[in-house]
Amino acid sequence: MDGTETAASRRAGPAARPGWLDRLVAAWPRVDPVLFAAYAGACVLYAAVAFYSAMHQQTGGMWSAPLDDVFIHFDYARATARGYPFEWSEGNGFSSGNTSLSYPFVLALGYLVGFRGVLLMQWAAIVACTSTLGFLLVGARLLEPVGRWAKYLLPPVALSIGALDWSLFSGMENAFHLGVWALATLAALAVARAADAPREPATRTTRTADDARAAAPPKRLAHLGWAAGLAGALLYATRPESVVCVAALSVYAAIAVKRAHGARAAIATLLRTSVPGALACLAQAVANRVFTGEWAASGAIAKLALNNPYMTSSEKWDTYEFLATYVVARNTNHHFSDALPWGWLVPALALIPLASRRTRGAAALLWVQVVGWLALVSLNGQVRWQNERYTMPAVAWLLVLAAMGLALLVARAAWASGDERRLERPESAPAGLKARLGALGGIAAAARGGALMRGLWCARVALALAVAALFWAHQLPRMRDQIWFFGRASRNIRDQHLVAGKLLAQLDVRRVLVGDAGALLYASDRPGLDIIGLGGYHDLPFARAGVHGLGASLELIERIPEGDRPDTLAIYPGWWGDLPAIFGRRIAAIPVVGNVICGGAEKVIYQADWSPLAFGEAPASMREDERIVDELDVADLVSEREHGYAFPRPQAGFVGFSVLPDPRGSGHDRFDAGRVIPGGRSEAARLHAPREGQGRLVVRTAAPRAATIRATADGREIGHLALKRRDGWTEASLDLPEGLPETFTLTLTPVDGEWVDHHVWILDRPARGAFARPLAGQ
Repeated sequence: MDGTETAASRRAGPAARPGWLDRLVAAWPRVDPVLFAAYAGACVLYAAVAFYSAMHQQTGGMWSAPLDDVFIHFDYARATARGYPFEWSEGNGFSSGNTSLSYPFVLALGYLVGFRGVLLMQWAAIVACTSTLGFLLVGARLLEPVGRWAKYLLPPVALSIGALDWSLFSGMENAFHLGVWALATLAALAVARAADAPREPATRTTRTADDARAAAPPKRLAHLGWAAGLAGALLYATRPESVVCVAALSVYAAIAVKRAHGARAAIATLLRTSVPGALACLAQAVANRVFTGEWAASGAIAKLALNNPYMTSSEKWDTYEFLATYVVARNTNHHFSDALPWGWLVPALALIPLASRRTRGAAALLWVQVVGWLALVSLNGQVRWQNERYTMPAVAWLLVLAAMGLALLVARAAWASGDERRLERPESAPAGLKARLGALGGIAAAARGGALMRGLWCARVALALAVAALFWAHQLPRMRDQIWFFGRASRNIRDQHLVAGKLLAQLDVRRVLVGDAGALLYASDRPGLDIIGLGGYHDLPFARAGVHGLGASLELIERIPEGDRPDTLAIYPGWWGDLPAIFGRRIAAIPVVGNVICGGAEKVIYQADWSPLAFGEAPASMREDERIVDELDVADLVSEREHGYAFPRPQAGFVGFSVLPDPRGSGHDRFDAGRVIPGGRSEAARLHAPREGQGRLVVRTAAPRAATIRATADGREIGHLALKRRDGWTEASLDLPEGLPETFTLTLTPVDGEWVDHHVWILDRPARGAFARPLAGQ
């Protein structure tokens, strides 16, 4: 400072006290986090109150839920709180059918502290609001490169889609999943930022705590990497489709480490962040195999077209292609807007961050998860149902991108390069650049450049305001519809499912068979059997049987001890064909008025009658001196698995069942399921051969038409079975040749018309005094 400046400063007197705006700017870094958290929380509460108020208006102040599946989570949570973790119905054993492994434990905490009955929905609402707030707080960090102010756009943008809010506050795991995703994302961002931390200069003689952390990046990166990996494992346990997220976050962290520390450190980071999630996936698969006999979860078996045994490869691909197109079109053309093409404003805004160097990394991270998630859930045949809730995580990430794109549009210098910003503020340019500008008339150029930049900025702000206004004008009707839909659906669930559950409790039923596995059991607090298979019953494969057909499910009920079979059915009769007419006696019906969510106008309760079922019954044509060597009960998946049974597929082997008079003349009906085998196509199974005396092959069918079946043993023809047309059960047999190996492959091929194979027995005549051989698998 020269003498002139000193004198001038003395004449000016003491410095003026900073004004309130100066003080606010100085304190803003401390105020901003608290203010944003309060603001985001207020936005979440505002949205939650809108939806829950609609519920209470429709239900008269009673807590309910807009989906029956919410109560499936509640069933698992109550069982967990009572000491039966991973069980849908207490005593049924391990179940792999829940869509989230971790969410029931969070709900169980609420159950334990007093949120019982329908009040558990109140706890679910608290969890949803807390989780959504966490999602917004972490999502705000992704907008930081645009500016500290940019994050204030996120809460209103993220909560602007009615369908997303519907799923967040529904009581399903969607909100909790986004909260856990935020935790995993925060951990991955911590790894990336630690990798970019500067190393300690060699000349420094003093060290702060921050310096010490920066001085030892390998150890710190290892700790942060393992933390990110554990968060990823929790994310997978919350929604298995999150393998996409775990992979994306792991690669993102590894790339950041590679830039600062090289390929070896990047590979180590990739392993630390991904292996815990992979181990969680493996542990789930092993548990499924040990407790249910299946590697896959029940939900995957029941819902994925890949597991349909009757569809061709081209049919499966066509189904996937249709669903992948549907999830995009349904959201953009319906949930995002009430008219075309305005729903496409959201993905258009979401693409903008890819064009800016400031936000490209975070945008790519989010876009990979959006695309990967939609590609994965499109495998799910139920992705079209339940208000498209399976797609909503991708919608939430897309809205984070849209908020980022909107912020970039209104950011004053978001697109300016370093030299362009100096042109706009020439006083900040280096001396050399100032000299060049002066030589070339730089002051004038800077003025013109600054005016141009300001003009472009004004145009971008106008565009952003126009886009926001158009979007909200066309989203507002959808938001109103979703709020009303939330309330009406909650009333429907209360009026039908919860009322039916209370009636079941009053009837004091022993076990109830259901097709909707949620509120009926939760409200009745009775043991259940889910005929769709998601609930599970010990190791019986009900989920896979449900894919094969109702007859296969009934075959498994036949295996349940009589005293443990359901004594009551609570089902929609239109879903299950002849099931209620044959196996039930109507007790009561619970209607629903103004239905928008339930599966039918009436939920009907029946008293069950399983008397036609007869497990392990001998053939009617069995002679007194014969014994059963082996038995294959076709369409009984357990028996088929024990015998390595294979039916012709695809587009064949469909399961059907019949209940016909007992051929022994007992006066009772007999049930048996079987598979339709077209002419010229074969079925095969491994069976035990007779070891003593003369053996005989016996088959049972219901023969509406005559047919001839060629039988081969290990490829060698052993005879033909002639089936005559008959109204009831028909049995045909042929004598087996001697010299068959202890086990052989029996192949049956209809050569004259199709047939329905219901049962196969191998009989022999043992020598006097010999003991009967036990059935295969016993």
